[in-house]
This record gives sequence, structure tokens and C-alpha cells, in this order.
Amino acid sequence: MTTQQPAANILIVEDEPSIRDVVVTALTHRGHTVQQSDNGRNALEMALQTQFDLLVLDVMLPGLDGFEICRRLRAADQFTPVLFLTARDETASRIKGFTSGGDDYLTKPFSIDELTLRVQAILRRTATPIPDDELRVDDLVMRTEANEVRRDGQLIELSPTEFRLLQYLMMNADVVLSKSRILTNVWDYGYEGSENVVELYIGYLRRKIDDGRPPLIHTRRGVGYVLRKELA
Repeated sequence: MTTQQPAANILIVEDEPSIRDVVVTALTHRGHTVQQSDNGRNALEMALQTQFDLLVLDVMLPGLDGFEICRRLRAADQFTPVLFLTARDETASRIKGFTSGGDDYLTKPFSIDELTLRVQAILRRTATPIPDDELRVDDLVMRTEANEVRRDGQLIELSPTEFRLLQYLMMNADVVLSKSRILTNVWDYGYEGSENVVELYIGYLRRKIDDGRPPLIHTRRGVGYVLRKELA
């Protein structure tokens, strides 16, 4: 028997009425409460005033684009998960989306089944209770109950998905993890080409965790990634 996922409060921001209507209808049908906006400035105001469980943001919007909305929310210490929608499929655009604080990225045209799968995966991983304990690898410390990460005493800000990826790496310290294994345990879904998301997030974590410090996140070419003090 499949466990029913709890209903969520979701904001859809899309300026194309046909796409917005389909997404709103599909997510409402799944029991979620869905609000909507067709421009960036209105969406930012809504997101700052209301506690949403997920934002589905089109990248190209009038007023403010989706990347800028996400950046402003993160600057305001608002870490609601974000799923970007965009017609652009270039790697540079994906990296910009993730470095803006996004949690996932879906390229148009997309199937509504894939979108709902992504939404379910994000809601599942961000709603899962985080264990009440502390993880430590060398001078990197994660206090899971406080949702806090520090290295050498310095606080490091992470998005929800970055936090869960780092948590998984730290829980499996010294174990070489394949992209597919990481994807299954952190993202909870699979689709062709999706392992690239793992590579992008590993790169983003490295810039936050390892920048200017002895590296903790290592690549084993053709195998995967490992978090440990030294690579043997």
C-alpha cells in the first residue's frame, strides 16, 4: 500500500496561462493548496508574506526573474524549497539556478507526470524529520536538530537540498557513493540524465565547504564521491 503524502501549500509562478493552469490543476487534484502568480514582484511579496512548502518558479518572468526572486528570498533568510521551470537547457543556466538557492530544475517542455514526481520528491525530502544528533568529519560539524553546519567554527548557509546532500555524505563518511546511489537517497526520483544534478550540487557544496580549506569532498573517477579528511 502506498502512503499518502501530506497536502502542501504551494505557490506557482508562471506567466504563460496555459502552463500555469495545467500545473495548478494537477497539483490541486493531488490535494495540495495552490496559489498562483504571473509576475515576479507579486510572487516575491506573496512568498515573503506567506509560509509556503514549495515554490514552483518560472525563470523568465515580468518584473523579476525566478533566479532573482530566489536570491532575494535566501537573502531574507527564507529557505522554502524552489523548483525552477525554464525553457533553457544550457548547463550555465542550471548552475545559475542552483547557485541562486534552488532545489531542482525542470526544462520546458515537460510532462505533468514528471513535474508532479519532482514536486513529490522535494516535499518528501524536505518534510522528512532530521535525526536529533550531531555529525562530525574533521572540522566540519552538522547539528541536524538546529539545521546548522559549521566548518572550523564558521557558519555555512545551505539550502534544504544542499543540507540533505551533505547530511547523506557525512552519514556515509569514508564510503565512496555513486551518483545513482546519491540520487536515490537524496532526490528520491530517477529520470534520464538526472545524475547531472548530483554533479552540479557536489560542485556547489565544494564551493561552500572546501573553498580555501583542505578538501573534504573527493571524486573517485568512474566511481563516485566520498567525504573524508584525506583521499587515500
